[in-house]
Parts: sequence; structure tokens; C-alpha cells
Amino acid sequence: MKTMITKKRAAGALLVLGLTTAGVATGQASTTAQSGNIEGMDHSQMDHSQMDHSQMAQPQPNKPKSNKAKPKKPTKAKPKAEQPQTDMSQMDHAQMDHSQMDQSQPDKPQVDRSEMDHAQMNHASGQQIQGAKPAPEQGMAGMDHSMGGMSQDMKMGPMQGGSPPPDARNPDAYAEGTTFAHLPGNEMNDDMPFGRVLLDKFEYAKGDGEHGQNIDGEAWYGNDYNKAWFKAEGERRDGHLQSLRTEALWDRTFATFWSTQLGVRHDSGGGDSRNWLAFGVRGMAPYWFDTEATAYWSGGRLAARANVRYELLFTQQLILEPEVKADLYSRSDPARGLGSGLSDLELGLRLRYEIRRQFAPYVGVTWSRNFGGTADYARARGERTKATQVVAGVRFWF
Repeated sequence: MKTMITKKRAAGALLVLGLTTAGVATGQASTTAQSGNIEGMDHSQMDHSQMDHSQMAQPQPNKPKSNKAKPKKPTKAKPKAEQPQTDMSQMDHAQMDHSQMDQSQPDKPQVDRSEMDHAQMNHASGQQIQGAKPAPEQGMAGMDHSMGGMSQDMKMGPMQGGSPPPDARNPDAYAEGTTFAHLPGNEMNDDMPFGRVLLDKFEYAKGDGEHGQNIDGEAWYGNDYNKAWFKAEGERRDGHLQSLRTEALWDRTFATFWSTQLGVRHDSGGGDSRNWLAFGVRGMAPYWFDTEATAYWSGGRLAARANVRYELLFTQQLILEPEVKADLYSRSDPARGLGSGLSDLELGLRLRYEIRRQFAPYVGVTWSRNFGGTADYARARGERTKATQVVAGVRFWF
């Protein structure tokens, strides 16, 4: 009986021992499999900077557990194996996306490079960006940021001015050796002669007990710089020629809108004839005043005449023209009934309608008056010293 009990106990002990041995073997196999999986893992792709090593349990076999936490010893970073330096002098930092690079390092301040604009960085100046520290593990110690060795002291020459280079192209090369010569039929327009005849006033006048006709015209021929100019102005009253003034002049342009006139003048009608030397200027004054001023000399006598006109356009065809004339003499001329000083003054106002530019009928009014010695001679002859007349006439040119 005792023997059977002893055999049963021995069988149970063997069973327990077998189960225990099987469990230990199973645990070792599991541990071996896990170890094999860890050994096959690629640690280069793991981001160890995010791992909290302080929470990892490190097994300590055959040592009793203690409730007291032991201080951790600082782990010294093992030097990495030297790697061949990479030539990064041709790298384009403007195209690199540094925001995706994990450059975190233990015991070093983290730098956010996602907002850095490497395209604007002056690597050649040698200045370091404040707050950014070089990372030796990036392998950029051999980079050449001097833009291929380009000299920063490059000097550019002047873009304009200075003497042309010896091999400069001849500016007259387009002429192919042809020299300037007169070519018939190719004259400039300022050298071509042309002319015009203008009858500015051809009118009938009536007023203050008298009536008559007035005439005022001119003609010229030449180019833009030199012209032969002819003028004629006269009055006829009650069938008698009262005065006639004719001038032959050479007109020479000396400025824009202005010219000088040099020639002779002849007075006839109403007394003895008289000849004068004439010199004057004519042109367009500011604000478009048509102006003439002429001085005369004859045998010690001086005279002057001024004429100013202005055209006020209501439309392109309806034009109002005011005019002022004045004559002055240095000495009296009893033979022609002229006194010294201001001799006469005439104001006119004429409204014309240009049916064509070359032909325009008009109506108007004039007011004239004699002064000084000229007025005295007029009274002595029984003539009026002032007159207001209505005029009507035609203006044309060709």
C-alpha cells in the first residue's frame, strides 16, 4: 500500500516537473522570436529623439526590487563612424525643404528651420545666422558658399559716355560710302518757294456825312526763311483818293513766328508824294496777337506805325476780328497835313463768315480820330477830326 502511494507521488512530481520544463521552454522560444524581430528591424528609420527612455523598464536578474529610484547616469554619445565627406557646393538651398528634416539632438536647443528662406541667405559673407548652430552630423563642413569663387570686388564700367572702342562700327556705314550731294527733286520743303495774295479789306464805308471805299492787301513770294513782301493800303472818300501807302519789303525769319522786314515805302494822294526807308518786325505775339511794328526814315524825318489784330473764333467759320492802328511822326509835314507826335488812331471791329477759307464776306464798324497837329490841319481844311463808319466788304486770298 505504501509502495503504491509512493509511486503515485513520484508520478505527480514528474508531471509537475514536465509541465514546468515545457513552460520555461515556451518562454525562451517567445523571447528568442522577439529578439529575432528586433534584430531584423531597421534602426536607421526610427526617430529615437521622440522615445522616452526614462519610462523603459530595464530587467535586473537575480536582484530584489527596491522602492527607491536610483539616479540615472548620463549616457555618453558614442562617436559615430567617420563617413566620407560629400561635396555639397553645388546644392541649391532654395529648393531644399528643411521643414521635413528631423535635426533634433539631445542636450541641444531645437531650431525651427521651417520658416528660414535659404534663397535670401548670403553664404559668401561668412556671417552666421543668429540662433542657428551648425550641426556637425550634417556633413556640411566642406560646403563652398562663395558662389563658385566669384569676386565680390567686381567693378562695372560706365554704361554711357567715354570714347568708343577702336573696333566700333562707323556711324556712316549705312551710306555705303555715298557722300552728301544735291539731288534734283529731293529738296526739303523749307527750301521750296511758294506765295500768296491776300486782300484783307475790300470794303465800302459810310458814316458821319461821308462815304467811300477802303482797301488793305498784301502779297508775298518765297520760302520759309526769305520772302519778297508787298503791301498796299488806301482810302477813297467822295470820289477822291485821300491817301495811298505802298511798301516793298524783304522778309527774313529770325525766330519761331517772327520775322524782320526791310525795304521802302511810298506815300501818295492827298498832297505831295514822299518816300521812306522802312525797317520793322512782324509775327505772332503770345496769345495769338498778329503784330506789326515798323519804323520809317525820310530826309531827317522819322515815323512809326503799329498794327495789332486778333481773331476770336465763335465757330470754325464765324470769326470776330478786332484791330488797332496808330501812326506817329517826329516832325510836322504841312505838305501832307501831318503833325508831330501821335497823328491818328483807328479802332475796327469786323465779323466775317468764311464760306470757304479763301473767301469770307464781313460787316463791321470803325472809329477813327486825329490828334495834335494833324487834327489842326484837318480843321483848317474843313474836315472832321473823328469819324464813326459802318463797313461791309469781302476778304479773300489765293
